[in-house]
Amino acid sequence: MRIARSIAELGPGKRAVAIGTFDGVHLGHRRVIQATVDSGLTSTVVTFDPHPRVVLGTHVELLTSTTRRLELVDGLGATEALILPFTLELARATPEEFADWVLRPLGARVIVAGSNFRFGCGRSGDLGSLRAMGFDVRPVPLLEEVSSSIIRQLLRAGEVVSSARLLGRPPELDGMVVAGWARGGTLGFPTANVQVKPELLVPAHGIYAGAVGEHRAAVSIGTNPHYGGEERTIEAFLLDFEGDLYGRRLVLELWRRLRDERAFESEQELVDQIAADVEQTRLAVPPVSAQ
Repeated sequence: MRIARSIAELGPGKRAVAIGTFDGVHLGHRRVIQATVDSGLTSTVVTFDPHPRVVLGTHVELLTSTTRRLELVDGLGATEALILPFTLELARATPEEFADWVLRPLGARVIVAGSNFRFGCGRSGDLGSLRAMGFDVRPVPLLEEVSSSIIRQLLRAGEVVSSARLLGRPPELDGMVVAGWARGGTLGFPTANVQVKPELLVPAHGIYAGAVGEHRAAVSIGTNPHYGGEERTIEAFLLDFEGDLYGRRLVLELWRRLRDERAFESEQELVDQIAADVEQTRLAVPPVSAQ
């Protein structure tokens, strides 16, 4: 998939365009993007960075980084993605100005969006506005109870299986491996300490079964109460893996929440519990996604 940060980089063409933040690239987003792929025109996904709500002063915990969002969009077969810098000037644009600044120069012939799509200053534009401007508008019916906001609520509660049904894939943690306390290695379970960007949502504290690529992973999210920790950490023990992960980016799939984190009476009790968590991870299966 071609990725551009300006319309000029893409050049002329006849395009079917999907517009949105697409945070999480959930099942509803996938339907919209698939409709552009099926149009027969160049499938173009227009998205924004940073998230519009952040620019407008609203805190939002993102489900996906821009990098991961584009990887997921690429996996759906889109031809190209345009990342528009979301600025206050763009936020103040009327629907007509947005069409003149973005859609017409882009060569948009078809606009695909969810039936509740809004755009322009004060969310004053909708699909009817685009149709009145002469675009071929193709609304995609909404999926009931599928939204980035609902997925955020589920993940804050540790409901990774329910989240997967709405995402169409397991929820993920995306971050870089950095130096940690190295306690896991002394216990016989060396872990990768994963640092995620502060704007990304991290699910509820607890122990999870999941995977990194072809390796299953037991993942701890929390403060390590057994050692009196206060700062949140994310640690992943990759089963049957040997090698150095420092400095690498990991995308951790979360399949199932195994238990709460807690302190133990002894180090041996902790080791026994980790061994049990690893065994449950070995037996875990990916959550079933709604289609």
